[in-house]
Amino acid sequence: MFSRPGNATPSKTDSKAERKRPDFKADLEQLKKLLSFVKPYWTPLVVSIIATAISSGLSLVFPQVVGNLVNGALTVGAGTSSLDQSALLLFGVFLVQAVFNFVRTLTSARAGEGTVADLRSSLFEHIMRLPLRFFESRRTGEITSRLTSDVTVVQGLVSQDLNQFITQLFILIGGVIILFVKNSLLTLVMLSVVPVVVLGGAFFGRGLRKLSTEFQDKLADANANAEESIVGIRVVQSFTAEKVEAGRYRKAMRAAFESAMRRARTRAWFVTILILATFSSLSLVLWFGGRQVVDNKLLVGDLIAFLIYTLVVAGAIGALTGLATRFSEAAGATQRIFELFQEENNLVQSSPRALPEVQGQVTLEHISFSYGDRGETNVLEDISFTARPGEVIALVGPSGGGKSTLVSLIPRFYDPLMGRILLDGQDIKTLDLEKLRENIGLVPQETQLFSGTVRDNIRYGRPEASDFEVEDAAKAANALEFISGFPAGLDTVVGERGLKLSGGQRQRIAIARALLKNPRILILDEATSALDNESEALVQEALELLMVGRTTFVIAHRLSTVRGADRILVLEAGKIVEQGTHEALIAQGGLYKDLYELQFRRDRPQRA
Repeated sequence: MFSRPGNATPSKTDSKAERKRPDFKADLEQLKKLLSFVKPYWTPLVVSIIATAISSGLSLVFPQVVGNLVNGALTVGAGTSSLDQSALLLFGVFLVQAVFNFVRTLTSARAGEGTVADLRSSLFEHIMRLPLRFFESRRTGEITSRLTSDVTVVQGLVSQDLNQFITQLFILIGGVIILFVKNSLLTLVMLSVVPVVVLGGAFFGRGLRKLSTEFQDKLADANANAEESIVGIRVVQSFTAEKVEAGRYRKAMRAAFESAMRRARTRAWFVTILILATFSSLSLVLWFGGRQVVDNKLLVGDLIAFLIYTLVVAGAIGALTGLATRFSEAAGATQRIFELFQEENNLVQSSPRALPEVQGQVTLEHISFSYGDRGETNVLEDISFTARPGEVIALVGPSGGGKSTLVSLIPRFYDPLMGRILLDGQDIKTLDLEKLRENIGLVPQETQLFSGTVRDNIRYGRPEASDFEVEDAAKAANALEFISGFPAGLDTVVGERGLKLSGGQRQRIAIARALLKNPRILILDEATSALDNESEALVQEALELLMVGRTTFVIAHRLSTVRGADRILVLEAGKIVEQGTHEALIAQGGLYKDLYELQFRRDRPQRA
C-alpha cells in the first residue's frame, strides 16, 4: 500500500500520542472553554434549568401518592373519597409536569442547537484563516470529522446531557431527603451499595473516555479516506481502484468498529454492575422493610412508596454515573475541537499597515525557503529580482526547480526563511494580509470552481459586482459564447468543483473571475498546459487581455507561450541560473536554449 500525501506529520497540538491523559481537572478546563459559546444562550438555558427543577420535583410526588393510595385501600371502612382525591392530585401533578417538560425541551433545544451552530461557524471561520502549512499536515476528512462528529458529541452534552444531569441531581437529592424523613434506618440500608456504584463509575468512566477518544480518532481516519476517494473519484475509476479504495475504507471502518465494540464491552460491564447493585439494594430494602411490616413498625403503603423512591434514587445514581462518563467523552471531543482553535496563523500581524493604492512593483531580496517537514534542502536559494509595474515575468525551468513555490510567497501563502518581499517598497509582512491578497489574482493549472452557478463563480472575488460587470468579464474572458449556449446561461449550475464543464471552460471562467477582481498583480501558474490546442488559443487570448497593465508572473511549461515576456527567469534547483528576453537567452545559449530546442523538436512532428 502506498502512503497518501495527506498523511504528513501532524502538528504538535494534534498528535494523538501527545494528548494528556484524561483527568477531572482537565475535563473541567475543556468544558469551561465551551461556556464562552453557551453565554449568548444563557436566558433559555436558565429557563430550561428552572423548568427541569420543577418537573423533577413534581416527579417525587408520585411515590408518595401511590403509598397513600395503598394505605387508603387497605384501611377498613375508609371509603373511596381518599382514593378519588389521590387520583385527582396525581392527574394534576402529571399535567403540570407535562407543561414544564414542554418548556424544558424547547428551551434546552434553543440553547443547545444555538451553541452548536455558533461553535461550528466559529470553528470553520477559524479554519479558513489558517495557513497552507496547516492543511498540508491534515487530511480533509479529519477536519470535517471535527466539524461533524466531535461537535455532535458536544451538541448532545448541551442539548440533552446537561438537562439530564440537573434532573437526576434534583431527583437524587430530593429522593434521599424524603427517604431519610420517612425511614432513616431503611435509607442507610439502601445507600449501602452507593460506594460500589460510585467506584465502578469512576473506574469505568476513565476507560470509556479513552475508548471514546480512540473511536472518534479512528472514525476521523475513515472519514478522511472516504473524502479523498470521493474527491479523487475520476483517478480512482481511471485506475480501476474502486476495490482498493473500498477495501481501504472497509479496513478503516473495521478498526473503528473494533474500537466501538471495546467501548460497548466496557459499557456492558458497567451497566451489569450498576443493575446488580441496584437490584441488590432493592432486595435489601424488601428484606429489611418486610421485616418492619411484619413487626408492625411500617405500613404496607409506606413500604411500597419507599421501594418506588429507592428505584427512583437508584435510577438517578445510575444515570448520573452514566452522565459522568458522557461528560468525560464530551470533554475529549471538546479537547479535539479546541486543539483546532489553538492552531495559529503566524502570517497575520498584530497591527498591519493599511495598503495604499498599489502600483504593482514586486521586489524579492535574497529569498530562501524550505518547507521544513520534507527533509530536503532549501527549495529556493538566494533569489533576488524586481518586477516593475506592468511587467510580465516568465518563470521556466525543469520540474522541481521552485517556480510554483516562488509565486506562492508573493500572496504570503508561506513566508520565506530568509530575505524579504517588497510591494511598492513595503515589506509584505507589514501589510494587511487581506488587502494584500485582494490585489493579487491567481489563475492556476487546476481551476477550482465551487458548487453553484457560473455567475456565482465569476463573482467569487467581488460579491458586490453587478450582473452587467459579471457578463462583461465573461465576454472579455472568451467565456460568454459557451455560457450563452447553456439553457440557464450564467445561472447554469457547474456541479461540484465544476466537473460539468470542460477544462477550457473552467479555465475561462477562472480568467473571468480574475478579470472581475481586477488585481494589480497576476499569477498564472501553468494556466494553459492541460488544454487542447483550440481551448489553449481561446484561453491564451483571454489571458493576454487579462495581463494588460498588470504586473504578471507566468509559470509556463510550453515555452512558446512566454516568448513575448518582458523577462524570463530560468530556475534550476531553486536558483536563478539565467534571465533575460527570449531572444537574448537563445543567443546566450545554456539551459533555456536547451529546453526550448528540446521542446521544439518534440512538438515539430505533431505540426507536420
